[in-house]
Amino acid sequence: MVEAVFGVALWRRRLAWHAGFDTSLYTGAPVPHPTGISSSGSDIPVILLTCLLRDLAGLEEARALAITGLATPPPRLPPPARLADRWSLPDWLESHLEAELGAEADAFCSAIATPGPVCLRANRLLTTRDRLAHRLAEDDRIATRPAQRARDALIVETRQANLFGARAWQEGLFEPQDEGSQLIGLLVEAQPGETVLDLCAGAGGKSLQLAADGALVLAHDVDQGRLDRLRTRAIRACATAKIEIVHTPCPADRVLVDAPCSELGTLRRGPDARWRIEKTALETCPPIQAALLETAAENARRRVVYATCTLNRGENEDIAVQFERTHAEFRRAATLTLLPHRDGTDGFFAAAWDRR
Repeated sequence: MVEAVFGVALWRRRLAWHAGFDTSLYTGAPVPHPTGISSSGSDIPVILLTCLLRDLAGLEEARALAITGLATPPPRLPPPARLADRWSLPDWLESHLEAELGAEADAFCSAIATPGPVCLRANRLLTTRDRLAHRLAEDDRIATRPAQRARDALIVETRQANLFGARAWQEGLFEPQDEGSQLIGLLVEAQPGETVLDLCAGAGGKSLQLAADGALVLAHDVDQGRLDRLRTRAIRACATAKIEIVHTPCPADRVLVDAPCSELGTLRRGPDARWRIEKTALETCPPIQAALLETAAENARRRVVYATCTLNRGENEDIAVQFERTHAEFRRAATLTLLPHRDGTDGFFAAAWDRR
């Protein structure tokens, strides 16, 4: 039942197509198509579930009707040609992805149509990746495999694993963290004995990673509730000696700007994400991001790393180029672009600059 609810939430525009509804005005609830079946509003969820079972899951029509209790089957329609209908997207997101990715838009949409893998980061303060994998397998029968690129990352292969009931979790040996996120943390290249200002620390996923690399992390965020969660997580990870909460940005050897963004790189993490994100974020985020980079430049003695989890040139490369035009004292050292259909990670962009 949970998977069915997830499927209807994710595929509701595609299902509206198969049900014979008009999706051109789709904003969250299907609009009956003149040539489609007539129905009351209360019938719509049942119709969509029937289409999910029959047209996407491949059940025989009689079996799908028996499960849902629908008396009259929806019309049989071919798969839609339009990207928004085929992959269940808002109109604005369809246009944006086609502009950003061109011929790769379809592959990207296919990759975000299924939940991303569960990825863990071994806490180097307490264990290694190999030892963590062994503990999970022996103590909790949770199978994992090493990720391809991030040195501390493990991909969980056991379905519906009870990670938060595992002894290794209770002992602070790991944190759930996407491999792409871990690669951004590695781009900081924090060294033991250095200080790193995590300017937008949030609940502290990357702060904990940087602390495990041996740096003293100065964690800053405007959301104090998130910093409270970081404090709790740091205690469990035995990282309190390596993380200091700061209420004002301050000088550090390296500064990480894990910037607030439109979050288009994480669309596979929830069926409602594509409907929840507002198009206006594409325009409202860049000024905030540029201002954060200015703060980073003022405080970084050695390196600045800017990162987002979105797919939008205006928040990514354009911001990086703008920064370089006004800060000749920094030279670009690295650029990282990750996409789910290419790399198997969430979507990320990052740029790193070293002070000349």
